[in-house]
Amino acid sequence: MPKRFRLTRRFNVAMTEDGYRSLRRFAAEAGLDEGEALSFLFEHFDSVTDTETLSIKLRQFNAELEERKR
Repeated sequence: MPKRFRLTRRFNVAMTEDGYRSLRRFAAEAGLDEGEALSFLFEHFDSVTDTETLSIKLRQFNAELEERKR
Protein backbone atom coordinates (compact mmCIF):
# COMPACT_ATOMS: atom_id res chain seq x y z
CA MET A 1 0.00 0.00 0.00
CA PRO A 2 1.49 3.40 -0.95
CA LYS A 3 2.22 5.78 1.88
CA ARG A 4 -0.12 8.70 2.26
CA PHE A 5 1.16 12.00 0.90
CA ARG A 6 0.93 14.55 3.68
CA LEU A 7 2.56 17.95 3.69
CA THR A 8 3.57 18.06 7.33
CA ARG A 9 6.23 20.77 7.22
CA ARG A 10 5.69 24.34 6.19
CA PHE A 11 8.36 26.99 6.06
CA ASN A 12 8.89 30.40 4.58
CA VAL A 13 11.31 30.34 1.72
CA ALA A 14 13.05 33.14 -0.14
CA MET A 15 13.80 32.48 -3.81
CA THR A 16 15.18 34.40 -6.71
CA GLU A 17 12.70 35.29 -9.44
CA ASP A 18 14.51 32.93 -11.83
CA GLY A 19 14.34 30.09 -9.29
CA TYR A 20 10.64 30.65 -8.66
CA ARG A 21 9.84 30.75 -12.39
CA SER A 22 11.70 27.47 -12.84
CA LEU A 23 9.83 25.91 -9.92
CA ARG A 24 6.47 27.05 -11.27
CA ARG A 25 7.31 25.78 -14.77
CA PHE A 26 8.43 22.39 -13.41
CA ALA A 27 5.33 22.12 -11.22
CA ALA A 28 3.00 22.98 -14.11
CA GLU A 29 4.67 20.47 -16.45
CA ALA A 30 4.45 17.77 -13.77
CA GLY A 31 0.84 18.59 -12.83
CA LEU A 32 1.81 19.52 -9.25
CA ASP A 33 1.51 22.60 -7.09
CA GLU A 34 4.72 24.30 -5.96
CA GLY A 35 4.80 22.57 -2.56
CA GLU A 36 4.34 19.13 -4.10
CA ALA A 37 7.04 19.88 -6.67
CA LEU A 38 9.50 20.90 -3.94
CA SER A 39 8.67 17.76 -1.97
CA PHE A 40 9.29 15.62 -5.04
CA LEU A 41 12.61 17.31 -5.79
CA PHE A 42 13.93 16.95 -2.26
CA GLU A 43 12.64 13.41 -1.73
CA HIS A 44 14.40 12.34 -4.95
CA PHE A 45 17.32 14.77 -4.76
CA ASP A 46 20.07 12.23 -5.45
CA SER A 47 18.31 10.79 -8.48
CA VAL A 48 17.36 14.12 -10.09
CA THR A 49 20.78 15.77 -9.76
CA ASP A 50 24.10 15.11 -11.39
CA THR A 51 26.53 15.43 -8.46
CA GLU A 52 29.39 16.67 -10.65
CA THR A 53 27.29 19.37 -12.28
CA LEU A 54 25.67 20.24 -8.95
CA SER A 55 29.02 20.99 -7.29
CA ILE A 56 30.09 23.20 -10.21
CA LYS A 57 26.80 25.12 -10.21
CA LEU A 58 26.92 25.48 -6.42
CA ARG A 59 30.42 26.98 -6.57
CA GLN A 60 29.27 29.42 -9.26
CA PHE A 61 26.18 30.38 -7.26
CA ASN A 62 28.19 30.95 -4.08
CA ALA A 63 30.75 33.04 -5.96
CA GLU A 64 27.99 35.34 -7.25
CA LEU A 65 25.83 35.35 -4.14
CA GLU A 66 27.07 38.53 -2.43
CA GLU A 67 26.83 40.54 -5.63
CA ARG A 68 23.31 39.19 -6.30
CA LYS A 69 22.18 40.29 -2.82
CA ARG A 70 22.86 43.96 -3.61
